[in-house]
Amino acid sequence: MRQTHGMKLLTRYVVLRLGKASLLALMALVSLYGFFDLLGEAGNIGKGTYTTATAFQYVLLQMPARAYLLMPLAVLTGALFAFGRLAADCEWAVVKTSGVDTWGIVRMVLVFGGAFAVATALLGEWAAPEMSRRADALKAAAKSGQVLAAQDGIWIKENGSMVYVASVLPDNGLTGVKIWRYGDDFRLQEAISAPRARVGEGQWLLFDSRSSRITPERVETVVQPQRVWASGVGRALLATLQVKPEQMSWTALGRYIRHLEHNRQQTQMYRVAWWNKLVYPAAVVVMALLALAFTPVSGRHANMGLKLFGGVCLGLLFYFSGRLFGFTSRLYGVPAWVAALLPTAAFAVWALVLIRRQERR
Repeated sequence: MRQTHGMKLLTRYVVLRLGKASLLALMALVSLYGFFDLLGEAGNIGKGTYTTATAFQYVLLQMPARAYLLMPLAVLTGALFAFGRLAADCEWAVVKTSGVDTWGIVRMVLVFGGAFAVATALLGEWAAPEMSRRADALKAAAKSGQVLAAQDGIWIKENGSMVYVASVLPDNGLTGVKIWRYGDDFRLQEAISAPRARVGEGQWLLFDSRSSRITPERVETVVQPQRVWASGVGRALLATLQVKPEQMSWTALGRYIRHLEHNRQQTQMYRVAWWNKLVYPAAVVVMALLALAFTPVSGRHANMGLKLFGGVCLGLLFYFSGRLFGFTSRLYGVPAWVAALLPTAAFAVWALVLIRRQERR
């Protein structure tokens, strides 16, 4: 009983040390990315009502997405730093000689990695997609003056009409379109709704539209399978509002894939993004195991700067290998699940082999 209580205390201590270091690494990386994002927005300042304050707000809204993207790298570098400090202070050697075997330490690392994996999944499913959507809508509204961002969609003001769009899809498609057309006296003449639409140059093609035309005598309802709506809002403006596959949540990607399948369209790019979303939290756990694999028992021969540089290189290698397999899947028809799982599985096997080799020493 006493040994179990001691193991819990030791696990809590190690997990807290790893967690604090990883959070600091994440804050540093997100701040660095935010600084470069802010520099990139300097060219947009002065366009329309886009000011320096708007640029700061845009960058802040993008930070959850940056945190999601950088989480594996932050866990890797933070855990390397924490493990290095434990080894340098001889605490790691004490843990090893106190009866905790290698796989007991692995379980501690899995607890730490699992906590950050859950945080990554929550960021990718809720916070990052929503904040990115608001950031893009804010930027488009400030630059164009036509678009107003709302919590559940966007409003577009045109001459003689007001348009609401629930979401802008990656293929120039729109969902949840509602249009109110006014006359010169600002009286409502027609209300139009369409579950989906496609944007062209100078016009929108509304599908399954339902319109109510208001005259002094009566209200006439017309249902049309397709209807062309002349609009000055084209692809250039809506491109800034498009939700990229990487920005969509896992559930939203699933719905969109089913929509594409229903319309017999290509889904490979979105399937890769769906599988990447599913596997990405597991990559955080794998990075924690890699940090353990590269940690010496003693800190006498540890070079912290070199280890952190190596950690950044490993994180970049993992990121670019994932991108490479994603492009390979699209070009050569490799199954999406293979392209998403292979880099994470390869790094996981590598980490376990190194840990096993370290145990035998």
